Amino acid sequence: MFLKIKNKIEKELINYIQSIDKSCSLSKISPLLFNNIKEFISREGKRVRPTLFIIGYLGFKKKPAPGLYRTALSLELLHDFMLVHDDIIDNSLTRRSKPSVHAVLNKYLNSRKKLKFNGEDLAIVVGDVIYAMAINAFLSVKEDMRRKEMALKKLTEAAFYTGSGEFIELIYGMKSIDEITKEDIYKIYDLKTATYTFAAPLAMGATLAGAKESEVKKLFDYGIYLGRAFQIKDDILGIFSTQEGMGKSNLTDLQEGKKTILIWYAYNKSDDKNKSAIKRILSKNNVKTSDLLKIRKIISSAGTLEYARNEINGLIGKAEALNETFQMSEVYKNLLNAYSRKLLI
Repeated sequence: MFLKIKNKIEKELINYIQSIDKSCSLSKISPLLFNNIKEFISREGKRVRPTLFIIGYLGFKKKPAPGLYRTALSLELLHDFMLVHDDIIDNSLTRRSKPSVHAVLNKYLNSRKKLKFNGEDLAIVVGDVIYAMAINAFLSVKEDMRRKEMALKKLTEAAFYTGSGEFIELIYGMKSIDEITKEDIYKIYDLKTATYTFAAPLAMGATLAGAKESEVKKLFDYGIYLGRAFQIKDDILGIFSTQEGMGKSNLTDLQEGKKTILIWYAYNKSDDKNKSAIKRILSKNNVKTSDLLKIRKIISSAGTLEYARNEINGLIGKAEALNETFQMSEVYKNLLNAYSRKLLI
């Protein structure tokens, strides 16, 4: 069933691109801007956030309101906006196995001389326009205005908390790994990943459908558990996957000196020699493949992967226990667990 939902979202995305161009004349304002946005937001993706939004809504409503699937796109577009800016912060040249937006725009500007701006500057503006598109898309649904306003508030809160999470992650990057706690790392995970990937989409959908506040709160907590597990899995992939498998460089997290659960656990379980190696690699300005291989070896020897998988399983267990208390449709309760396991196992 979640594949059916995803297919409807994909179809709606194509329609929305045409609709927003018709209403705002974006291709006439700037073909360069329009074509870059169209290409980037059309790239293949899981569409996790809009899918969870639809599940959260249909769990409390028998049929979708007019415009629901277009409103679901607001979460995908919010994600795209954040990816554009995130790639600039991370100096990442690839996204979803293709050049990042700023890389595309730098290539376009390459033949121009003595410019006072670059591809990163243009990409920031591209991200801002995509954010405006997200709010525009959200307004499409024909639902109770009070519930619609409450759901929109949750969307803007998701943007607020995700930006805050990005900010403190960068600030924590200045700290030594021995100054970082597990609670610090989960704080970043909750703000930067869990809220806007799982918790907010579910809560937004349920709120729009008229679910009780107690149900919305449980769905939000459910999403936080799954978001933490999702980020841990992503951390594992970031270290042990290939660049082709990730769709971006697998050196990015190390280059940024990010303090993940894997790095934190491996550091605290290592001897002085390996602790020094971790600190040295995290502080380097130019991380190389040899550094990645060294980190992989340290992580594996410290038993970190077993610890991480136990964390994931524990978080899934907490989420599924909470799922049993939901008052939403049994079909969508089961779908929610099945979809979550598909993403995490």
